[in-house]
Amino acid sequence: MSWLLSTLTRNFINIPGWRTNRRIVLIESDDWGSIRMPSNEVYSKLISEGFDISKSDYNRLDSLECNKDLELLFDVLALYKDSVGNCPVITANSIVGNPDFLRIKQSDFKEYYYESVTETLKRYPERDNVEMLWREGISARIFHPQFHGREHVNIARWMEALRKRSAAIMFTFNLETTFSGNGDYNFMEVLDYNTPADIGEMKEALADGLSMFEQIYGYRSKSFIPPCYTWNSDVEEVLNANGVRYIQGLVIQSVPTGTFGIYKKKYHFLGSINGYAQYYLIRNCFFEPSLSKASDPVGECLSRINIAFRWHKPAVISAHRINFMGSLDEKNRSDNLRLLRELLNRILELWPDVEFMTSDQLGDLIAGEGNTEGPVFRQS
Repeated sequence: MSWLLSTLTRNFINIPGWRTNRRIVLIESDDWGSIRMPSNEVYSKLISEGFDISKSDYNRLDSLECNKDLELLFDVLALYKDSVGNCPVITANSIVGNPDFLRIKQSDFKEYYYESVTETLKRYPERDNVEMLWREGISARIFHPQFHGREHVNIARWMEALRKRSAAIMFTFNLETTFSGNGDYNFMEVLDYNTPADIGEMKEALADGLSMFEQIYGYRSKSFIPPCYTWNSDVEEVLNANGVRYIQGLVIQSVPTGTFGIYKKKYHFLGSINGYAQYYLIRNCFFEPSLSKASDPVGECLSRINIAFRWHKPAVISAHRINFMGSLDEKNRSDNLRLLRELLNRILELWPDVEFMTSDQLGDLIAGEGNTEGPVFRQS
C-alpha cells in the first residue's frame, strides 16, 4: 500500500502545470556558502561534551565547501555533455553571509551581526581558492549560484536562545556553530517566525542579501529557494522588487503560523504564477545519498526522472551541498561523486536527447523568454 501511495504521489505532482516535450534536467543544490560543522575537531568536542549528533547527517557531514570539494565536483561535471553540448550544471543556491560570532559576543548578545561569506572563507583552512573556483565554475557553465538567503539561521530564535545563556547554547556558540545543543536542530528555518511582526526584518535581510549576492558574484539572482521550504508569501514582494522572478521549491509551501513546527500548507505547481508575476519551479526528483536511506539513490532518482518525462515535465533534481562535501568525511564525497557519475551516465544513456539547464534558464523558458526551440506546451 505504501509503495502504491508513493507511486501515485510521484505521478500526481507532475500532472498539473507547464509542459514540454524537451527532456530537460536541472540539479538544484542548496546551502553553498553556509557554515555548518566547522571541523572534525569541533565535532569531536561536541561528542565529548555529550551531545548526541552521531546520527545527525548535517552536523556529521556538512561543512563550508573547501577547495577540494569544488575541484573534484567540477572534474565530474566536466566529463559529460548533453545533446546540445552543455555540461551538467549545478544551480548552487547560495548563502552570502554567516554570523559574526565575535561581534555578537562583544555586544553581550544584545545585537546580531553577520559577515560576508568571503570573510568566513578567510577564517577556514583549505578555502583560499574557493572564490576563484566559484568564478571558474561559473565561466565553465558547470556552477551557477542563485540566492538562498543572507544567512542560514533564524536570527530571532537563535538570538533568543543565546540571551538565555544555557550551558549548552554557550558551548556550541563558542565553537562557532549555530547548533542548538538539542537533537540536530540548528535554527535553519530562516523565514519562519514567532510573530508576523518579524516579517519586516526578514524582508530587510532578503533585500540586503540579494545586494550582497550581486557584489560577490557580479550579477543579480533571478531565482530564490526559501530555506527549509518555509516562508510567508508576504516576502515575495521584496524578492520581486530585487529582481527575483522564479521561486524554487516543492509542491508544498510550509506557511508559518507563529508556532514552531506547525505550518499551514500552500500548494504550487510548475509554472504557476503569484501576484507579482513570479513563477514557481517545483522539484520532482531527488539525489540525496547523504540524507536519504534509499538503498539505490541512483535508481530512485532515475525512476522519478522517468515519471517526469512521461508527463512532459522537466526533471528538477534536489541534491544538497552535503552530498559533495568531504572535509569532515572524505568517503562521503568520494562515494557520492561516484554515484553522481553513475547517475549522469545513466541519464545520457537512457535519454540521449537530454538538455542540462539552470533554474533561471528553465524559468525563462516557462516565461517565454528563453530558448523555445522544440515543442513546448503551456499549463494544463
